[in-house]
Amino acid sequence: MNSPSRAAPDSRSHARPHAGTAARATPLTRQDLVWLAAIVAIGINLRPLLTSISPLMNTIRDGTGLSFYGASLLTSLPVVAMGVGAFGAAALACWVGETRGVALGLLAIALACAARWTAASGASLLLTAALAGVGVAAIQALLPSVLKQRFHSRVPLAMGVFSASIMGGGGLGARLSPMVGAAMNSWHAGLAVWALPAVLALFVWLALNRRAAATATPAPAPTAPARAATPPLWRTRRAWTLGLYFGIVNGGYTSLVAWLPAFYQQRGVSVADSGSLLASMTAFQAAAALLLPLAAASFHDRRPWLLLGLSAQLAGLLGLIVWPDAAPLLWVGVAGAGLGGTFSLTLVTAMDHSAQPTVAGKLVAFTQGVGFIVAAVAPVVAGLMRGWSGGFGAAWIMLATSVAVMLGVSLLFSPSSYEKWLAAK
Repeated sequence: MNSPSRAAPDSRSHARPHAGTAARATPLTRQDLVWLAAIVAIGINLRPLLTSISPLMNTIRDGTGLSFYGASLLTSLPVVAMGVGAFGAAALACWVGETRGVALGLLAIALACAARWTAASGASLLLTAALAGVGVAAIQALLPSVLKQRFHSRVPLAMGVFSASIMGGGGLGARLSPMVGAAMNSWHAGLAVWALPAVLALFVWLALNRRAAATATPAPAPTAPARAATPPLWRTRRAWTLGLYFGIVNGGYTSLVAWLPAFYQQRGVSVADSGSLLASMTAFQAAAALLLPLAAASFHDRRPWLLLGLSAQLAGLLGLIVWPDAAPLLWVGVAGAGLGGTFSLTLVTAMDHSAQPTVAGKLVAFTQGVGFIVAAVAPVVAGLMRGWSGGFGAAWIMLATSVAVMLGVSLLFSPSSYEKWLAAK
């Protein structure tokens, strides 16, 4: 039960991603579709713990007495936990295996969300945020390796579906949590309801892997070593570059998730409508998270598509800075598309660096570990700027400047550098 039944691909035939990869991909089987459905069931649980907070932020602050800084921690603390937890993913995989590691992650999310039903203080909410963040970290760090093994000829598709489900879950959290809270007259209910899909995904995941283990055909023993020696990732420039890139780019996501509803509520928009804007943003994220990797799948060089995603994110942020009331849906939609597409394509680019699922998984885990810690800083800084200045304009300028710098960093990820990254210390 510790890994999918399909054996890892021969590294000699997939040593480098290139234009022919998509052409050689075999048609999706019924079992592949079942696996993708399970991935969706898991992915939708990874962001409601963040997006369910922001539409209810003012109500939560009134009920708990949290300051703007304390409230920002409800979003940033889980992201820090995602980053720190990602560094322990390799140890978790060795200890219990990838399948059980993902299951433990879902269990942690379910328990954290359920505990929010009775959380009465800011401190207790922060504890649930940390627990859920650790659960998300386990899933995000371990599942890409599973996808690399199972969908080795369709990694962009699998990662796109996974990323789209993550973003779609974020949209559901922003949209449904205030509705549930209003219907039950309890912000606790709006947060705790997300324990239900986590429990459902846990049962789906365990049932799928139990069936896969029962029908698996043992893979033949390898006749020769297939894995090159891997230096410690913390000594590798490319790993740090990918991590910082991923973190700075996703600082826009964590900041907008935390403060976009508050930004428009300050401009006279209702709680429900501001939550709808956030939900709309995540809908565009979900679409782009699926479509941009698919568009880039047949291209060896991912950089033009990364530049496209970053340019969209920059355009949306500039709209929020200059004309926030003119076309809010347009700005959040364009920014969301850029955020979602860049999120998933950055992970695909990281996985491109090695044909070995284990090595690629470690690099993706490191990228997320560094990245989520960096991304967690952004909403805290934005909250402090809001407290000092009384508005969010300075925070949006900070994010736009960061994205502009990342446009230049994207040029470093040339395909010729994929084979050199292990030696680049």
